[in-house]
Amino acid sequence: MQNERKIFLRKAIQLAIAKMEAGYGGPFGAVVVKDGKIVAEGYNQVTSANDPTAHAEVVAIRNACKALGSYQLVGCELYTSCEPCPMCLGAIYWARPDAVYFAATKTDAQGAGFDDQFIYDEMNSPPASRKIPMIRIALPDATLPFERWISKEGRLDY
Repeated sequence: MQNERKIFLRKAIQLAIAKMEAGYGGPFGAVVVKDGKIVAEGYNQVTSANDPTAHAEVVAIRNACKALGSYQLVGCELYTSCEPCPMCLGAIYWARPDAVYFAATKTDAQGAGFDDQFIYDEMNSPPASRKIPMIRIALPDATLPFERWISKEGRLDY
């Protein structure tokens, strides 16, 4: 099992290198595995797609969910070339894979110019004092979508 995991992790690393060298974006790759088979892959496409959310893990999650016809990855494992950033970590928790395996650490990424520490710091700051101010505007109908959701018949909770 450990050797199989190393094979999938090496695939994520190879994908990161190949797609980075081909000009798609930063040096990150990921694969989603189910029942011992790769069902989807993803690589960083932030600059090539002009999409700040197109990180390898997010792209792999999107591709896997599409391939599996599900909005969750229960029963799957995610292999990624680097420890996930805060955005990817959030996406991973929403997707609910059984496990995540990574090679490089966030400290390794920081050494290459990919430093997410400021995001971790921002998450602990009150919204109004963040570098990008987050300002709540209270409206009387602000919770109406949630009220409608709660009363919606046949809703699919997730």
